[in-house]
Amino acid sequence: MTTDAFGRLDAVDDLENRFTTIPMATVTERVGFGKAVLDTLTLARRGLLKFKHSPQLLVDVIVVPIILTVLLGTIFGGVVAGSVASYLPLLVPGVLVNVAVSSTVVVGIQLRQDMDKGLMDRFVSLPISRLAPLSGLLVAALLRYLIAGFITIGVGLAMGYRPGSIPGVVASVLLVVFSAFALSWVFALMGVMLSKISAVQSFSALILTVLGFMSNAFVPTQTMPAWMRTIADLNPVSQLVSAVRLLAGEGRVDSHLAYSVIGSLVLIAVLAPLTVRIYLRKL
Repeated sequence: MTTDAFGRLDAVDDLENRFTTIPMATVTERVGFGKAVLDTLTLARRGLLKFKHSPQLLVDVIVVPIILTVLLGTIFGGVVAGSVASYLPLLVPGVLVNVAVSSTVVVGIQLRQDMDKGLMDRFVSLPISRLAPLSGLLVAALLRYLIAGFITIGVGLAMGYRPGSIPGVVASVLLVVFSAFALSWVFALMGVMLSKISAVQSFSALILTVLGFMSNAFVPTQTMPAWMRTIADLNPVSQLVSAVRLLAGEGRVDSHLAYSVIGSLVLIAVLAPLTVRIYLRKL
């Protein structure tokens, strides 16, 4: 059993060290679907233990939503909508989507980190599904997206945000979580393809900057130049933000919801098999 930087027992490493390496011949046997699901949940628990013993890993989904909602609402509320109260129906869905989308990069970084530390080699020597380390990481990340969603809504309510539909709010959070899960496959692919964590961070920052700011998340696209407005309106983030605003604000759905769901399904259908194929090849 090891200790972390604060001298505390590292339960995550202890959990990993309890396993005993077994012959590779056993590992190559096929694992049934039920066993694969159980292995995924077991390794998802490993990811949750990281959050428990290193709460700082949740800063981006707890502290950032608070700061963004308060600062942007206070600074831009009067300029964009005339008052903070009038701006919140536009801002809260934008922050909800932006924070969830930004937090997906952690999947790629953690995956690359585990591969660099040799954890994947240790997992391969165990009688578990070879996909479990990857799928467990993706499942554990769902909790991060949920936390970000409800923290953002909570801060918005405290500032005066009044959604028109409670079921719509719940549905909008679930929609954002699903879309974030789909986007996380982009960064999972980066994690298995790129050789350094710094490279994953650099490419991720570029993608997230364009997706987050060239959208309708914080300001109406009508104020943008024509060429930028066209790009912003086509931006998947804009589609998702618009769907969330309508769901939470009026409890209605329109084509933006369809675009978001279909786009997420396409991402998963294309990137999940590709990521898994490259991931298994590198084990």
